Amino acid sequence: MSQVMPNPLPLSQQLVLISGASRGLGAAIATAFAREGARVVINYHRSKDAAKRLAETLGDRALAIQADVRDADQVSAMVEQAVEWAAQPVNTVVSNALVDYRFDPATRADASSVTWAHYLRQLEGSVAASLNLMQATHAGMREAGGGAMIAIGSNLVDSPVVPYHDYTTAKAALLGWARNMAAELGPDGIRVNVISGGLIDRTDASAATSEAVFELVRASTPLRRVTSPEAMADAVLMLASPWARAITGQSIGVDGGLVMR
Repeated sequence: MSQVMPNPLPLSQQLVLISGASRGLGAAIATAFAREGARVVINYHRSKDAAKRLAETLGDRALAIQADVRDADQVSAMVEQAVEWAAQPVNTVVSNALVDYRFDPATRADASSVTWAHYLRQLEGSVAASLNLMQATHAGMREAGGGAMIAIGSNLVDSPVVPYHDYTTAKAALLGWARNMAAELGPDGIRVNVISGGLIDRTDASAATSEAVFELVRASTPLRRVTSPEAMADAVLMLASPWARAITGQSIGVDGGLVMR
């Protein structure tokens, strides 16, 4: 007899935690979930004012909580506060926080100047942060019968058109982490996927990217446009929804077809 696949909760019944959600892509993701009726935890590290403003805009179904997601104790405390506030376990985690990175081809650390410290900084921001978030929410998801972890990756892993060595290597490691977690947590009904986005128009991280680069990406993309934060957020919602109940361990390209796999 075939086993019935667990069906994720409708978005309107979920408690969603988004790291680095005070600005840019994270704020767009938080806004999209709130629009669908989910309870939303807006995690921030230093951008307190922006996070509070966003929570006020989204209303009483949103809560801003400070935590450095690289610190396991801070993440555990954040999850405890979120669960107490919503009176339910976290159903979906979006690992979005980016550690002080600017996409500027002119000032990037090249092959002769990049250091192991650069790599470690990005690995901590991508892999360690995702690990902390998963471990703090795993038990609640398991007891609830399932959940979703969605990590924000990069299409640069497949096509490093600009060699952002430390950033792209960390995102490659994040994909390996996600696939191992998907394999182990699948029996608990927990799905783990990566959204491999391209250059996003525009966030603080891409503010240093020249208009010439944006035009090049736009011209090279089948849809002839640079992906917006809102379009990325739509893909995240899809992976958190019942429509994606059979999707796990995947890297989903959301870049308008710039990188085809």
